[in-house]
Amino acid sequence: MPHQNTSDAPRIYNLFPLLAGSTENWESHLPRIASMGFNWVFINPFHYPGFSGSLYAVKDYYRLHPLFQGGSQEEASTLLGRFISAAHGHGLRVMMDLVINHTSKDSLLAEAHPEWFAHEPDGSLRSPFAVDPDDVDNVAKRTVWGDLADIDFENTPDREGLVSYWQELVRHYVKLGFDGFRGDAAYKIPGGVWAPIIAVARDSNPDAMFFAETLGCQPKEVLQLKAAGFDYLFNSSKWWDFRADWLMKQYALFRAIAPSIAFPESHDTERLAEENGGDERVSRLRYLFAAAFSSGLMLTMGYEYGFRRKLNVVTTRPEDWETPSFDLSRFIGEVNAMKATTPVLNEEGPQELLSGADDPVAALIRRGERTASVLTLINPDANTESRFSTADAAKILGCSPQQMRELLPGPTNSDWITLPPLAIRLFT
Repeated sequence: MPHQNTSDAPRIYNLFPLLAGSTENWESHLPRIASMGFNWVFINPFHYPGFSGSLYAVKDYYRLHPLFQGGSQEEASTLLGRFISAAHGHGLRVMMDLVINHTSKDSLLAEAHPEWFAHEPDGSLRSPFAVDPDDVDNVAKRTVWGDLADIDFENTPDREGLVSYWQELVRHYVKLGFDGFRGDAAYKIPGGVWAPIIAVARDSNPDAMFFAETLGCQPKEVLQLKAAGFDYLFNSSKWWDFRADWLMKQYALFRAIAPSIAFPESHDTERLAEENGGDERVSRLRYLFAAAFSSGLMLTMGYEYGFRRKLNVVTTRPEDWETPSFDLSRFIGEVNAMKATTPVLNEEGPQELLSGADDPVAALIRRGERTASVLTLINPDANTESRFSTADAAKILGCSPQQMRELLPGPTNSDWITLPPLAIRLFT
């Protein structure tokens, strides 16, 4: 069963390994990650890659990518174990990416067990692909990942052996000290496959946690994961315009399965600072909104400094570390501390969008199952100040204006809550 303790929901720092370099260099980032109030560090795939060099095209799950090996001759388990121990010493739990939907076409697994993979009519390994949803019959609109080989969970004649392989892999990394696993493209894998894999991890470590990547899929693909035992799902709040109602529908769907994790950008997206011309206000707004919207929260390495160069799972290197456009480290620390000490922000209680599409201020009420509610007020306009009635805010919260408290104190006025351009304020 998923873990039910929501008193300290995950605040995740995604340490992108190609930008950080060797495992020794990973360790050098831990003090500042911990100082910002994160309680998890997530590492993208660190395994030995196939011919394309992509982190997500794994050739050997038990060897390290040469960049992460650095100049060391030590075993992968020794280097990873040392990093995990250092992270634990800073109060950080460690999550790794678990990529079991596909491997590199030249993987050791494809060579040893071709019967576990999907094949084209000519017998060659089939690559995963995405079809333009607006033109499903036009193969020219397909995006094909030609370096990858699709694993066939549905039709393999040896599903038991395939599941057993992943169980052994997870058992290995739990024994190394990993505390959690992010299931890459989790929705593409049957919940009945995930369940025994998750169970094995918890046999070794009852506190092991699993996080399902569930972006860009259909609701039925998420719903089939309900019995798998995931602790958290990743939501799509990054793309919300503060007006449309689709995000509230997703929130209601997800919370029936597991709590969710919000993020302002990921390793797959464009950098937010690049999308917004380096506007620090947008980065502040989006991070605080992510913290207010979901139980879980994730920040991608470099966001705190306004990095603008998109991360690349093949070509990014430590030399791509940028000169900061700004430094949000202190602000992020304040937001994380606020979130950690506000119980309602660590549970996935009912949430409702109160404002209409034409209202200048977006207003959301997040009600605690056992704790006080939080009212989030957002001014998404980049140029115009807005305001919200203090009396109306108190009425929504079910208290008097004198009983209202702002979670990150801003300017006060007895009658109005002022919202400068691109501002967000939280009240309880």
